[in-house]
Amino acid sequence: MTPTPPTVLTFAATDPSGGAGLQADILALASIGCHPLSVVTGITVQDTVGVESVMALDADWVNEQARTILEDVQVSAFKLGLLGSIENMAVIAEIMADYPDVPLLIDPILTSGRGDELANEEMQAAMCELLFPQATLITPNSLEARRLAFYDESEEIQHTSLDEAAMRLLGMGAEYVLITGTHERSTDVVNSLYGVYPSGASGLIKSYHWERLAGSYHGSGCTLTSAIAACLAHGLSMEEAIQEAQEYTWQTLKNAFRPGMGQFIPDRFFWARDDSDVDEQVDKVPSIQH
Repeated sequence: MTPTPPTVLTFAATDPSGGAGLQADILALASIGCHPLSVVTGITVQDTVGVESVMALDADWVNEQARTILEDVQVSAFKLGLLGSIENMAVIAEIMADYPDVPLLIDPILTSGRGDELANEEMQAAMCELLFPQATLITPNSLEARRLAFYDESEEIQHTSLDEAAMRLLGMGAEYVLITGTHERSTDVVNSLYGVYPSGASGLIKSYHWERLAGSYHGSGCTLTSAIAACLAHGLSMEEAIQEAQEYTWQTLKNAFRPGMGQFIPDRFFWARDDSDVDEQVDKVPSIQH
């Protein structure tokens, strides 16, 4: 029999444009050599410009989808995206509690790229209180990191340091926090990984500097978190997985295309597009595929 590739189970809402959400997760996971398993948490009406509406699935349906596949298939990593409702978060938290040894990666989506609100204050609180304590890694952008770190406070947070926000998020129970810096005013994009040192203290582990690309991209966060999950499923360490996944994601953005009138969409199969120069393209794929 052909060996079974690593499997990653993603919980996310659909995106008809294929740019973000469930479709983005599936494309990224497959591109990095994993078999994607998927649980639909909601259905969106959106295009490459923005999100018009979200219909969350009933929590019982989410539970049944996940429990059924988990009774059949061994999962190497979990990835959470847009979950749609507090009830869905509560059900997923119960499921995750039954699999404490499987890495749990959370992309805490609060808004669309256009700024459409996708998680109200109650949903943010549920995310922080139910899911973050079980997380291996959470991957907020800088805006999300500040909002989530101080979700229970009314003070002005836009000028709060990312170091302080990361410490608050680690204090909620997450093992690692990777804050992406696309929204910061810096020449390069600086992504910062925080976690616990061998001494037991928490703090910045490593900063990653990436060339800032022109344009606005739909689904870059979904791509990055899914890519990290895929790399972990292949057996890489957390720092190795984060490095490989960032390289992969940056290449998807560099090769992005614009199928509609809105944002660019990352090309998760950039390495397979140019048949006339296969060797050069394959060299761009994360090393776990070589």
